[in-house]
Amino acid sequence: MGLYLCIFDGDEEIDGLEVGSYADYNNLRDYVVREFEEGQAGSRFPTFVMHSDSDGEWSVAECYELREELSAIVEAMKGCPPVGFSSEWQRAVAKSVGLVPQNAFESFIDVDGEFLLERLQELVEKAITKQLPILFQ
Repeated sequence: MGLYLCIFDGDEEIDGLEVGSYADYNNLRDYVVREFEEGQAGSRFPTFVMHSDSDGEWSVAECYELREELSAIVEAMKGCPPVGFSSEWQRAVAKSVGLVPQNAFESFIDVDGEFLLERLQELVEKAITKQLPILFQ
């Protein structure tokens, strides 16, 4: 089962991000906890790490917090060596788009082969601009 993060304005979908499986998303969060939180989940990035990945949402207020957290995570990951893709589908997509990660940031992709954290940052910016929550589906 896949994780889809999206923004709706009433019945109209504003934007969405197909992350991949819940396991893929949790691999990213586990990486952040291990590398940047010294194994203490939520100690530096509680909005990103501690939110349940099941049905729910990041509220608009949480999106402001998430924006700051993601900025710090992205900056840190760009300075770390690449890690192997955690799923076969990620390896296949990376190969199809010619992606060879140069750092940890580039090692986590969405189903389209785009950098997952960059797409999430874009989604957060839209949520803030539109003053709408990000839904987990």
